[in-house]
Amino acid sequence: MTSSSNLSPLWEPSQERIAEAQVTRFQAWAAEHYGAPAHGGYAALHQWSVADLETFWKAVTDWFDVRFSTPYTRVLADRAMPGAQWFPDSTLNYAEHALRAAEDPARADDPAILHVDESQDPHTVTWAELRRQVGSLAAELRSLGVRPGDRVSGYLPNIPQAVVALLATAAVGAVWTSCAPDFGARSVLDRFQQVEPVVLFTVDGYRYGGKEHDRRDTVAELRSELPSLRAVVHIPLLGTDAPEGALEWSALTSADVTPTFEAVPFDHPLWVLYSSGTTGLPKAIVQSQGGILVEHLKQLGLHCDLGPDDRFFWYTSTGWMMWNFLVSGLLTGTTIVLYDGSPGYPDTGAQWRIAERTGATLFGTSAAYVMACRKADVHPARDHDLSRIKCVATTGSPLPTDGFRWLHDEFADTPGGLWTASVSGGTDVCSCFAGAVPTLPVHIGELQAPCLGTDLQAWDAQGKPLTDEVGELVVVNPMPSMPIHFWNDPDGTRYHDSYFDTYPGVWRHGDWITLTARGSVIIHGRSDSTLNRQGVRMGSADIYEAVERLPEIRESLVIGVEQPDGGYWMPLFVHLAPGATLDDALRDRIKLTIREQLSPRHVPDEVIEVPGVPHTLTGKRIEVPVKRLLQGTPLEKAVNPGSVDDLDLLRHYAEIARKRS
Repeated sequence: MTSSSNLSPLWEPSQERIAEAQVTRFQAWAAEHYGAPAHGGYAALHQWSVADLETFWKAVTDWFDVRFSTPYTRVLADRAMPGAQWFPDSTLNYAEHALRAAEDPARADDPAILHVDESQDPHTVTWAELRRQVGSLAAELRSLGVRPGDRVSGYLPNIPQAVVALLATAAVGAVWTSCAPDFGARSVLDRFQQVEPVVLFTVDGYRYGGKEHDRRDTVAELRSELPSLRAVVHIPLLGTDAPEGALEWSALTSADVTPTFEAVPFDHPLWVLYSSGTTGLPKAIVQSQGGILVEHLKQLGLHCDLGPDDRFFWYTSTGWMMWNFLVSGLLTGTTIVLYDGSPGYPDTGAQWRIAERTGATLFGTSAAYVMACRKADVHPARDHDLSRIKCVATTGSPLPTDGFRWLHDEFADTPGGLWTASVSGGTDVCSCFAGAVPTLPVHIGELQAPCLGTDLQAWDAQGKPLTDEVGELVVVNPMPSMPIHFWNDPDGTRYHDSYFDTYPGVWRHGDWITLTARGSVIIHGRSDSTLNRQGVRMGSADIYEAVERLPEIRESLVIGVEQPDGGYWMPLFVHLAPGATLDDALRDRIKLTIREQLSPRHVPDEVIEVPGVPHTLTGKRIEVPVKRLLQGTPLEKAVNPGSVDDLDLLRHYAEIARKRS
């Protein structure tokens, strides 16, 4: 993706829109009460937010009326990364804030959740009903012996029950973790076995692409392989009876109980998210109740400009951080829209139809979906009433320039035009480093700006900040939602090595970015080898483990390659065992193995036979250099020849890249 610095903006907000934006009102209020700059717009506000970090975050908690059960004595006791200590000595509860709108009698019958499945008929959960179910389930969790710090897991699709289970878990001070039911048993166990959950919420199956997928055998395997479980809760999505020894969801959520919220320390664990597991088991990333609360209030309230009149839709699954981010829309009193199903069923325009049926005001999706709609000649604003949409946001991968243009043209007749927000962040912080700003113009191919409180920079290899040049994405000051630790990483070594090994004391994320002179951000893709398909990340190690169980496969190498047209090519290279032949039957067996054991979204586009897999001198498979070769980087620039065990093998991959170009 290249800069469009010589082009005029694709879109600019009207003066009325700027004046009405919550970030504008916040700036004026913070100028009056906390010394923020009254003039200079967003750029001045951002500079203040990173230069005076403690005052900025104090202002955020005051602006959003964060309820501290125990008041804090200071905002930031230690600025070190890793190890920053936010709002020490204070206590609060995330779920209490997520359910605040239910306390207003005038809003009790308003929708908190609109749930849509592939039938596309919205089902409403009111604020009063959500609060009642959370209260009932939280009381039942306590009666099951669940205590603060215990882990509660969900093997669930994107359904209201998953939201209720998360909030009830947070209400009792336990720690939530989830996987989507299209994950195979091995992928789930690689995650849940690390954290040893005491309760498992599970469905009997799910519907996707017009078909029912029975998961009862997988659930039985999870139960047998998770000895820490004290209880399993059955949600009969496909209408089956609860298996022996399981509890019924309906029985746990039927009481009329007002929730009781455990006041926990600000840095108390809220949930565990998982990295892709590129070099082994997925990292179990722990984020805090308070850190997520204040970060998501800032992100959703100020950057996404969400409030009680909005309806917030993002296509996601419970195995992706965007689901957690979507649930946090409740913090701003917003109605959240949950869609459980295929992004393109019964046709490519499905997500736009959901936006129309639910009156979505913020429509979130993947860049890949936007490009698929463009290629399929979908016309969202022509064929659907999308007049309530004020922002289309994309993530998962950078939105190509053609995607910006297509969205702009499709919504050209919308009064005020379409605010297109390409955003970028990570599971690691469960938020955005750069993206949506309602008061700034949009330039083709660019994210509008770094987010408030995020000291985002592009650095060269020596740690020198760059402008208008490609560098490593770094964050030089702590963010509240940075992990408090990784699970089973007692001395913090794995956490440190994941982000702080390259530049000591500075977060290195693993993206190539350009910070432009005008303050916008261009994302160029991963500087590591994470596979990112339709916004769902998976590590190559998962693929290798499954594929290499097949006797015909000696070794394999999988690469995810972002294409210039916005596509994503994922080849699997296989080094065959002696006597094996890569015929159609073996190709089909490889793909079926990945589909059934891991994820249907990570079935490779091609399976290609190679004479071998290149390694580092310490025996690690070389992925990033091969990815660079496949993206057209010359061999001499893609790898240090002294670091590989067989340079001739890399020449073979370079030849594959040459033939594709």
